[in-house]
Amino acid sequence: MSSLTELSNTDWGNIYWKDELRNNIDSIEGLKKYIDLTPDEEKQLQQVVDHHPMNIPRYYLSLINPNSPNDPVRKLSIPTADELVVAGDMGETTQDPYGDDKHNKGNGILHKYPYSALVVATEYCSMYCRHCFRKRLVGLPNDKTVENFQNAIKYISEHKEIANVVISGGDPFLIDTSLLKEMLSGLADIEHVNYVRIGTRAPVVYPMRFFDDELMDYLKEFNKKKTVYIPTHFNHANEITDVARKAILRIREAGITVNNQAVFLYGVNDTVEDIENLMNGLVRIGINPYYLYQCMPVSRVRNHFQVYLKRGLDIVDKAKQKLDGYAKRFKFIMGHEIGKIEICGRIDDKLILKQLHSEGDKPEDTSRMMIMQLTDTAGWLDDMEQIKI
Repeated sequence: MSSLTELSNTDWGNIYWKDELRNNIDSIEGLKKYIDLTPDEEKQLQQVVDHHPMNIPRYYLSLINPNSPNDPVRKLSIPTADELVVAGDMGETTQDPYGDDKHNKGNGILHKYPYSALVVATEYCSMYCRHCFRKRLVGLPNDKTVENFQNAIKYISEHKEIANVVISGGDPFLIDTSLLKEMLSGLADIEHVNYVRIGTRAPVVYPMRFFDDELMDYLKEFNKKKTVYIPTHFNHANEITDVARKAILRIREAGITVNNQAVFLYGVNDTVEDIENLMNGLVRIGINPYYLYQCMPVSRVRNHFQVYLKRGLDIVDKAKQKLDGYAKRFKFIMGHEIGKIEICGRIDDKLILKQLHSEGDKPEDTSRMMIMQLTDTAGWLDDMEQIKI
C-alpha cells in the first residue's frame, strides 16, 4: 500500500498542474492504495461511485489524517455509503435546489438575476466534492458545457442589464490556460459588465494550478482591463495549508480580491471552534469571509451533511461572538430557488430571514423580511411555515 505520509512529503509547488491530473484518484482500486477499506466498504463505495464519480487530487488526499475516521478532509472527498440515501429523516430532497434548469438560456448561460449571468464553462473539477449541489451534473456527460463561448459572449453583450459575469462550472481553472484566455478576452470589451468572477475550488484542492506563470501573468493583465474577483471555497481550517497560502498569495499579487464561500456541513465544520478557526484562518492569508451557505437539500447530500437550522444558527452566532470585525462579516445564507436569503437570527422559535436577491420577474421580493416558524428539525426554507405579521 502507498502511504499518505509519502504524499505529505511531496513538493507540490514544483509539480506541473496538468501532469499531476493524471495521478488523480478516480477509482476504488486507486483509493485502496492509500486508504484501508473493508470488503463491505469497497462494495458500498462502488455503488456510490457508479452514481456520482470520485475524483481526488493526491495533494488533497495527503491532507487526510489516516487515524481519524471523522477527518473533515476525508468526509469532503471520499465517498461514503450515506450517499446511497436519497431521502431520509431530514425531509424531502431535490435534484435542482437552486433552479438552474429553469434559468438555463443555452450555451451554458444561467441568467437568474437580471444584473448577473453565470456561465458554466466546464463540468470538470480537479475534485468532485461529496457535498456538491450540482453533483447530478459534475463529472457526467451533459449538454451544459460551453462549446462555443462566443455565443455566451453574444448573449451577455446583448443584455445590457448584466452588470457582472460569473464563470463557473465545474472549475474554470481546470480549463487549459489558452482556452481560458479566449473566454475572458471576449468579456474585456463589454462596457456594461463591471466585473468578472471566476468561481473555483482549485486554491483549496489543487493549488499547484496557480504556480503556472502563464496563467498568473494573464490574470494580472486582464484584471487591469476588467476587475476580477475569485470566489473560492475553503470549508475547514485543515484546508488552509502552506501550499494553499502560497497559491492565494499568487492570486493576490495579481491584484485580485479573493472571497470565500463556505458550506455549513454536519460533521465537517459544525462546531463553534470549526467556524472560528476557519474564518480566522481565511483573514490570516488575505481571504475575505463572504458567505456561509446552509447545505442545500440535494439528493444524496442532505441527509448526512445538512445541519438543523436552529442548532446551526446558534453555532454561527456563538462563533461570531469570538470573531473580530473582518472575520465575522460573512453572511449565513440559503441559496434558494426564489433567490438568496440571509439567515439573520432567531428569537426563540421565530427565524428572521431577509431576501437579498430575487428572480427577475419578482423585483419586489428583494430586501423583504420573512419570519418563519422554526422547529428543532427544520433544515430548509420549505420545512417551515411563514408567520404573518
